[in-house]
Amino acid sequence: MRVDLSALRDRRLMKFQLWGRRRAGPRTWSMRIGVVAFIAFVLAALAAPLLSPYDPINLDLLSALQSPSLAHPFGTDYLGRDVLTRVIYGAQVDLQIGLIGVAIPLTVGTIIGLIAGYFGGITDAVVGRVIDVVIAFPFLVLVVAIVAMLGPGLVNLYIAITVVSWVLYARILRGETMAVRQREYIIAAEGLGYGHMRVMLKHILRNAIAPALIFAMSDFVLDLQLGATLSFFGLGVKPPRAEWGVMIAESRNFMLTAPWTVLFPGLAIILLSFIASLIGEGIADRVRGLDER
Repeated sequence: MRVDLSALRDRRLMKFQLWGRRRAGPRTWSMRIGVVAFIAFVLAALAAPLLSPYDPINLDLLSALQSPSLAHPFGTDYLGRDVLTRVIYGAQVDLQIGLIGVAIPLTVGTIIGLIAGYFGGITDAVVGRVIDVVIAFPFLVLVVAIVAMLGPGLVNLYIAITVVSWVLYARILRGETMAVRQREYIIAAEGLGYGHMRVMLKHILRNAIAPALIFAMSDFVLDLQLGATLSFFGLGVKPPRAEWGVMIAESRNFMLTAPWTVLFPGLAIILLSFIASLIGEGIADRVRGLDER
């Protein structure tokens, strides 16, 4: 069989060059702002003990429900704990929920979707049926049901998110792999006798992973809000640990008398979700730019 070696040589033009040189447009700057802000969130969470002199758990009933001031920029809650301190420490938990809630399903779904899309046949049929069954149920209902069955806690929350979310990434990778597998440079690589593992990882994955990375940023926002929601209802992080959903749940009875106790953790959720959306839109814009070339 005659192999078109030029197609194999030119496959570099099809690579997913996420950080390729392009003229910076509005969305490129938005992505840069999003990345910088996200890094700032992570650094603030890691440096939480250095940024505040207060303890996020210890009580100070004499300072309960103080309005924002120089001593307490975000005020205090009904137990006298500094709200700013608890928001910063809460970022540790919520960032962890978002990142782990994306990383594990992304890894599992990528592997399964890549294998199913590449080999096809009975493997693809089985994976396809499993995906259809899981997607048939509402995401939130399934996660809540699994967490309620396993019990509250971060580990059980990660298990529930992984069980439900991996099918979304597998579906994306399965479709992209089936499309990429028909391209000339893949046919050329197989004609040269490259092994399945090399073809999948070196030639297919890098050209099929972009849509999954774009979806991962939206999934990060969903997992962040899901973690806060479950903690609000007592199925996620348990008090007195600082977490934004827990903070809102504990202070919901003081929304009218001390609105700062729910305002600032709510704003933290909105701000981090917005930052992740900026990054996702920036990645999507770069991918579209590469496709137009």
